[in-house]
Amino acid sequence: MSTDPIERLLRGLYSVALYLLAPITVYHLIWRGFRQPAYFQRWQERYALYGDRPHARTLWLHAVSVGEVNAAVPLVNALRRGRPDLRLLVTTITPTGSERVQALWGDAVEHVYLPYDLPGAVARFLTHFRPHAALIMETELWPSLLFGCRDRGVPTLILNARLSERSLRGYRVLAPLVARALRTVRTVAAQSHADGERFVRLGARAEQVTVVGNLKFDVAVPENLLAFAQECRAKAGARPVWIAASTHEDEEGAVIAIHRRLRAQFPDLLLLWAPRHPERFRLVAESARAAGWTVATRSRARWPQPRDAVFVIDTLGELMSFYACADVAFVGGSLQAIGGHNLLEPAATGTAIVTGPHLHNFVEIAQRLQDAGALRIGDDTGAVRDALAELLGDAVARERMAQAGRALVETGRGALARTMALLQPLLPPT
Repeated sequence: MSTDPIERLLRGLYSVALYLLAPITVYHLIWRGFRQPAYFQRWQERYALYGDRPHARTLWLHAVSVGEVNAAVPLVNALRRGRPDLRLLVTTITPTGSERVQALWGDAVEHVYLPYDLPGAVARFLTHFRPHAALIMETELWPSLLFGCRDRGVPTLILNARLSERSLRGYRVLAPLVARALRTVRTVAAQSHADGERFVRLGARAEQVTVVGNLKFDVAVPENLLAFAQECRAKAGARPVWIAASTHEDEEGAVIAIHRRLRAQFPDLLLLWAPRHPERFRLVAESARAAGWTVATRSRARWPQPRDAVFVIDTLGELMSFYACADVAFVGGSLQAIGGHNLLEPAATGTAIVTGPHLHNFVEIAQRLQDAGALRIGDDTGAVRDALAELLGDAVARERMAQAGRALVETGRGALARTMALLQPLLPPT
């Protein structure tokens, strides 16, 4: 336990504030549950109330939601191959993250929700699972959790660490506390020099930070990708196809408007539509039907048919395969100030990419893809539509972008090996 009186004061104030706000967490779970029923389940895990005995020691990795789980896939798979003796625990915060963990690894890893950052809940969680090490993906800086790991001698690493300027500003109100919590971390394995510099500005010591690259470059392309794409194309018929991936609620109107305009130019155009959140699956299908189109879904029809104008991908874990079925991909979270989503998956599958302007979560990757000629960025909905139309009509340009994207992903690989080297000293002997 730290003897720093300022740390004790800040932690005390933070803990009091969290306990006063704890009833709001119940309201939050109920509110989210009406939109996504899975939030009504497994509440005991949110407060680290476990009915069974403490576990054998685990290697613990935290990935907040689907994007972070996907980024962790190369690492978890490498750990399972290299150290099958280790008990692996993967925590998430969202039910979609939980579903993705289950889809990827089933019972090969254990999953629970990460508890709220209440000191008592954190203590129960760490006592129950007794982690060898805490591997935290990207930008999950919970003070009680980080201090709790330090106080119990659990080495903590922030892996694939990224911190945008916007997130840095967001931590400003808790900067004195977060800076102290960050200095308890053994290593911040940053995606880029810019990310590393921002972690130092937030409070990390320079010697804590090392740049290892982005694990997302080590993405594994599905083995059956070509066969999957060929079957999809055969079922849908010979026609142009675009995909709107990871779209958010406020982007859905833009997707419908874009598809309507594009179909005026390409009458048999097919839209593959993969909303970011499962609670939007049914709603986007209804919106597309209301627009006058024939709509099918992955869960019911399995494959698009020649008559379909829109095919909603209402399943998890198949987005990367469906990228390969499209001529051009629009990656969402970029027409509103979400900050964008993973651009490397469509690049790895060889799909030309178009986004909106809001890419603050992927600044370096977007810049590298754009510099390589693999990405086009539209300033607004109209510009995105124009870029999609141009590429749908230009097979040569699409192929150039596809080749550039695949090449960039290949040259960016290596973060996994560097990350594994950081982990080896923390793992128990075989």
